[in-house]
Amino acid sequence: MNSDVSVRFFDAQFERQVRESDLTLNPFEQLALSYLHGKVLDYGCGLGNLTVAAARRGCSVVALDASHAAIEHLREVATTEALSITAVETDLRNYKLIDEYDSIACIGLLMFFDCPTAFAQLQQLQASVRPGGVAVVNVLVQGTTYLGMFDPLSHCLFARDELHTRFGGWEILRSEYQDFPASNDTTKSFVTVIARKPVADTAAPSFKRTRLRQSG
Repeated sequence: MNSDVSVRFFDAQFERQVRESDLTLNPFEQLALSYLHGKVLDYGCGLGNLTVAAARRGCSVVALDASHAAIEHLREVATTEALSITAVETDLRNYKLIDEYDSIACIGLLMFFDCPTAFAQLQQLQASVRPGGVAVVNVLVQGTTYLGMFDPLSHCLFARDELHTRFGGWEILRSEYQDFPASNDTTKSFVTVIARKPVADTAAPSFKRTRLRQSG
């Protein structure tokens, strides 16, 4: 999350979830989990439920988030269960990635940045996926009317087809639009794109383009 407003919003939410043991995967995390393998980056991990689930399946996970409450909780879980998790509290607006990953998940984060920052960080994430690796990206799109968690001066509702455009040249494994009701008769409209990065030789037999599966 990219502002004090957003961080405070989610710190309070995460603290409540820990108190209430509300640690189940959300629908986007459930969708992402089966695509994660090897060395994983959970960029904007939130409470870390996806990180923990991936680590329990044998992945080595680097988890990044701006929420102190979330990262402290995740570190405790990782220590208790001896999981291969590196949890880092950091401002992700200008975070520089230096490693490559087999899988990168970015669930519900980029819309908390202003649009130029969101697009730049998405590009950095894509560059950090190893050839043949997978990226899972989920954002709110235009049509969303629930805005209470945003800093009014710094957020980005993606155009509905923005992610597909920015994954041009990648193999789209899955694409889904989902709407969820929110408070005061508002709506959260999401898109999730799961894509495989081309290998160096895109003519190799192992690289096959699949048909775009899109709902919504």
